[in-house]
Amino acid sequence: MTGFDLTRLLAERGGERYELHTRHLNHQLPRMLHTIGFDKVYERAEGAYFWDAEGQDYLDMLAGFGVMGLGRHHPVVRRALHDVLDAQLADLTRFDCQPLPGLLAEKLLGHAPHLDRVFFGNSGTEAVETALKFARYATGKPRILYCTHAFHGLTTGALSVNGEDGFRDGFAPLLPDTAVPLGDLDALARELTKGDVAALIVEPIQGKGVHEAPPGYLRAAQDLLHRHKALLIADEVQTGLGRTGDFFAYQHEDGVAPDLVCVAKALSGGYVPVGATLGKDWIFKKVYSSMDRVLVHSASFGSNAQAMAAGLAVLAVMEDEQTVAHARHTGDLLRGRLAELIPEYELLHDVRGRGLMIGIEFGRPTSLGLRSRWTMLQAARKGLFAQMVVVPLLQRHRILTQVSGDHLEVIKLIPPLIIGEREVDRFVDAFTAVMDDAHGGGGLMWDFGRTLVKQAVAHR
Repeated sequence: MTGFDLTRLLAERGGERYELHTRHLNHQLPRMLHTIGFDKVYERAEGAYFWDAEGQDYLDMLAGFGVMGLGRHHPVVRRALHDVLDAQLADLTRFDCQPLPGLLAEKLLGHAPHLDRVFFGNSGTEAVETALKFARYATGKPRILYCTHAFHGLTTGALSVNGEDGFRDGFAPLLPDTAVPLGDLDALARELTKGDVAALIVEPIQGKGVHEAPPGYLRAAQDLLHRHKALLIADEVQTGLGRTGDFFAYQHEDGVAPDLVCVAKALSGGYVPVGATLGKDWIFKKVYSSMDRVLVHSASFGSNAQAMAAGLAVLAVMEDEQTVAHARHTGDLLRGRLAELIPEYELLHDVRGRGLMIGIEFGRPTSLGLRSRWTMLQAARKGLFAQMVVVPLLQRHRILTQVSGDHLEVIKLIPPLIIGEREVDRFVDAFTAVMDDAHGGGGLMWDFGRTLVKQAVAHR
């Protein structure tokens, strides 16, 4: 019998976590965490909280970039995974049809009744890759349109529809693609007239900056695309599964029925990676047109029993606990409380979003003293003020958040969908304290800002 003991291994070497990462993984990650003071050691997690070795709790307003929709270690999902392991299923034989994938597909399609079939992969970027391949094959056209500032993943196909040059630089050539501004129907129409467009892929609410598609845009874009025999792909990897107060974010707009829908993140329950591409019957039948093409698109670990069990448990919890309605209510409360602060703080310019996907935007103040400090930060690097807010939220108030994107003065809140009024109160109180400090014109926050300026200049 093997002598492997995971508990002992973690006890003996868990303290080396940052050194191990520096030596063997992405060495820039621990460097970045040390620089901004995010190099915490979290000992355990449950629901919307982490705890450190001293027993201090930290409120998670990031949810693992949206993965932890139900929070960490939900008991129903944990039990489902124990059950599926104990069942010792004959999984991944590749020459049978297990029940769990069909059951999960059935449940997912129940939330998108205009769609018919599902392909299961292992991540959001795989779900996007699947949609791109299926759209190009089904239409016989090569080009994919995407929106400026979009994020759809970092594998080569998904990178081809990424609207951020910082991710794309150095990885060309990519797939044939063209960016169009979110909401610009004229730009979309001009590209479609060229006759080579397979699809438009769009996030109903963009993760970068938390920008929502304008009212009526998705329906009008869908009509334009179909007129030119092209498809609409909705990327719901982050916005789906209740994040925005409806099961899918495209459902905020009447009459929108995407041809392909990509989901992942929260479907995993935070345990086993899973991605899914939902689509119309005719698209799947065209891709899988004969027995010779039965494996023309597949994934080695796709549809594995652990991932399927986690997904089924997540959907059951969401139904039983009315998670979507709860996210809508709590999101409205949090967004409303934050919006009330805009008149109080000249650095706070906007609060936007839907459900529990919220963007807090900062901008140029009017008073001379604050304006000079703001200008100093902007000259060094745009986005530093938002980072100045994120750091004290963690260091002083033990709340984990993120800047919404590179060179953006926007903080994005994507907490677990289970948070309630207690967490709303804690965040708003902490955010108010940080803004009071920023508008006071001195103190640790602006001292940290000067440190960030020096680092930004040094790294140019």
